[in-house]
Amino acid sequence: MSDSPVFDVAVVGAGAAGLAAALALARDGLRVALVGRHAPVADGRTVALLDGSVRLLTALKAWEAVAPAAAPLAELHLIDDTGSLFRPPPARFVAAEIGLDAFGWNVESARLVAALRDCARACSTLALIERDGAGGHAAGETAAEVPLEGGDSVAARLIVAADGARSPLREAAGLAVRRWNYPQAALTTILSHACPHRDVSTEFHTRRGPFTLVPLPGGRRSSLVWVTAEGEAARLSALDDAALARAVERQAQAMLGRMAIDGPRGIVPMRGLLAASPVGPRLALIGEAAHVFPPIGAQGLNLGLRDAAALRDTVAEAVRAGRDPGSAAALAGFARGRGFDARLRTSAVDALNRSLLSDLLPADFLRGAGLLALSTIAPLRRAVMREGILPRLGTPSLMRA
Repeated sequence: MSDSPVFDVAVVGAGAAGLAAALALARDGLRVALVGRHAPVADGRTVALLDGSVRLLTALKAWEAVAPAAAPLAELHLIDDTGSLFRPPPARFVAAEIGLDAFGWNVESARLVAALRDCARACSTLALIERDGAGGHAAGETAAEVPLEGGDSVAARLIVAADGARSPLREAAGLAVRRWNYPQAALTTILSHACPHRDVSTEFHTRRGPFTLVPLPGGRRSSLVWVTAEGEAARLSALDDAALARAVERQAQAMLGRMAIDGPRGIVPMRGLLAASPVGPRLALIGEAAHVFPPIGAQGLNLGLRDAAALRDTVAEAVRAGRDPGSAAALAGFARGRGFDARLRTSAVDALNRSLLSDLLPADFLRGAGLLALSTIAPLRRAVMREGILPRLGTPSLMRA
């Protein structure tokens, strides 16, 4: 180890999950370093922050800056547009039915990261190292060391890998992952439209994937996530603004009236990744270093924020008990809880997407029967809504009501 100071935790990666983890740990008085540079990308992507994530951001004092740019998701409508023989009627989910004003709040991703970054810069107990890590980490008996680009290193009792889907820390540690791809891509952009969205998020299920319109502030702006075949996504992305707006209007069955493109565009590959275990020697994986979701069901970043909040609980408990927060024993519970949550969400999103791509009658029947059951059986609908927002078992303390 070098002669540099040893932090309790060093978080590597300055995206939303890494920033949230660093802030959550620093608020408890731990010695925390955040390693990484922030380069926001304008690609029209937004994130639907579910209720638990909003509570976490409130605890981190970041929500006040995010809220003015966020729109509530008071209702979710699912419309089967597959042409299936077992086409169910539209399903309607209302947040008020489970005692919430909104399932979550939709905000542009760049705005969320900027707000968290401002909080990090204002946090006197958080050491910001605005340089990228240079690879893996060297784990010792009492601490681990992360080399930095340009020389030097950072030492900490626990290293948190929040360094993305291609995580150099995960790869260098040799942690096994399962990867898969779908024959689809997601076109993202921001739209203005003639009719108000009334805080309703609408998801059309098509044979090429979900087509989703999510409210943005102002009543007449929405974000678009259009999952379709890779070639079709590329064709749509190449259209001029007027032609793309007309294509969106047709796919949305003109439900929001005349549309116009009102923001940047992006193409998101449809892929998945799941780490066999989110921990290694003095290493914990969070966010896309541990799991990658296609942009379906608002699960990806919300799961990463739960990783951050759960890790904060794990480290705080170990420190209070006088135990080493980077030890295998301290991280065992985190590994079990986060692994289960990630596997459950992965299976659900994967099953939905594959059922849409399949034209087999049994798959159509099961999907249609499931939506019909959710529409007509109120206790089942409420249970699914609650679980979809935040798991009832093992809820991190900063996400509890």
